[in-house]
Amino acid sequence: MTPLTPRFRLGFLTHVQGRGDDLARTYRDAQELFVVADELGFDTGWVAQHHVPAGGRGLSSPWTFLAHAAARTTRIRLGTAITVLPLEDPVRLAEDVAVVDTLSGGRVEIGVGSGYSDTEYAAFGQDIARKRELTSEKLSVLRRALAGEEVRAPGFRVQPTPGDFTDRIWQGVFSGLGARYAADDGSNLLLNRATYGFDAPTDEVQRPWADAFLDTWDRPRRPRIGLSRFVFPAKDRRTALRQIGDDVHRAALRHGESGAFPKDLNVEGALRRFHSFYGHPDEITAALREERVLPVVTDLITQFNPAVPDHDAAIRALELIATEVAPALGWKPATVPDLAGA
Repeated sequence: MTPLTPRFRLGFLTHVQGRGDDLARTYRDAQELFVVADELGFDTGWVAQHHVPAGGRGLSSPWTFLAHAAARTTRIRLGTAITVLPLEDPVRLAEDVAVVDTLSGGRVEIGVGSGYSDTEYAAFGQDIARKRELTSEKLSVLRRALAGEEVRAPGFRVQPTPGDFTDRIWQGVFSGLGARYAADDGSNLLLNRATYGFDAPTDEVQRPWADAFLDTWDRPRRPRIGLSRFVFPAKDRRTALRQIGDDVHRAALRHGESGAFPKDLNVEGALRRFHSFYGHPDEITAALREERVLPVVTDLITQFNPAVPDHDAAIRALELIATEVAPALGWKPATVPDLAGA
């Protein structure tokens, strides 16, 4: 694969998970990943929102977390992949986003989605059967609020006045129809690191979704696709597997219980289902060159989830991604901060 042009952006995503019950340490470690990624030249740093603890816990309030990350970094863009929109008041969410964007100097990206947890919907008094309808309704309000328009009451506008979010709203989707909807709505596209309920490889399933998004796009600005992928480089494949294998296997077995994956997968099958890229950087680079969706993306978003590697190993993996894997695919750090979101 030849280097992608124009330049693609490099990101990382954390689900803010750790070992044990010390969430304060887990949060501090995740903040440190943002600092390291900022220094390494990563373009974007993303967090996922989980109200119900998953393996290694998780982050329920991403915008307070990102406000702290904004204070500790100087150039990296800060986003959610995703905020569970049906469980939010879109006007309050717009206020939080506008505050973090102001504090960070215009570095915010917001990704939204519908979520999947019955428990979360029940806890917030929402009907999960209406999740698509709720996402659509609330995204419309959120978009107007972030555009500085009046919302809900005459004369009421979000403060601080938001910056231009025309090119900074993303939608996570799990189908070709969802991709077309995102394009029709003018949202950027977020694709997950795995697909569920399919036997074919993840990239084989998702490439038609990306193509549907691009075929439907009719805005004057450049369409943007963010591709999340499990990428964990180490000195060799055995070392990487020692850090990630058990976590990935346990996660796959949980998905098997819910019907998203086949039951009783072994470790190798689990890694395949999560479309994992792991091992020596050269091995990962060679595998990513065969990735079917990567040639059409604008943002490569790397993550370690569902693995929860040791903190030092996670930092080392970020270093290898930024210094060996991504440059071999044509990426290079931006010479100036990308505050326009382009």
